[in-house]
Amino acid sequence: MTTGGGETWRGKVGKMSQAEIDEFLGRVALCRLACHDDDGWPYVVPTCFQYRNGGFYIVPRARSAWATFMKNDPRVALVIDDADSQQRVSVQGRARVIEEPNIGGEWVAVANDMVRRYLGGIADDYLDSASDEPRWLFFVEPIAMTTWQGVDWAKKYKHDPPSGV
Repeated sequence: MTTGGGETWRGKVGKMSQAEIDEFLGRVALCRLACHDDDGWPYVVPTCFQYRNGGFYIVPRARSAWATFMKNDPRVALVIDDADSQQRVSVQGRARVIEEPNIGGEWVAVANDMVRRYLGGIADDYLDSASDEPRWLFFVEPIAMTTWQGVDWAKKYKHDPPSGV
């Protein structure tokens, strides 16, 4: 892709369209989720996600400390990025508990979709080995979402050249 001046190495630069966001978030990309621990400190964990219905489904195991942190303080941040495509999505949102830890709840369909997307051919083996593990189901509703792609600075970070140059 060319951005002008023959700088194809930059890729497509700027905010992503909704179609580009949907395509990017439908690929295999790791999400880093930030929440607050019980003492108010930032707690960041890598996790899988499912982007649907305008937000992010997250399926932690019952014993995940960060699931309890999200239940106690729903303010979260997410970062999903890809070094190869230089695409990134940053989210501030609220985590809502859809299900407390259980076996066989609504989370199963979401987890199955995620596992198949992330693990491909070994998904069924993983699902068989993990089906008796109780899990939560959270939905993170974005309050703010920022996107970017390409190798360049956003205009707000560039300074104008001095006058007379």
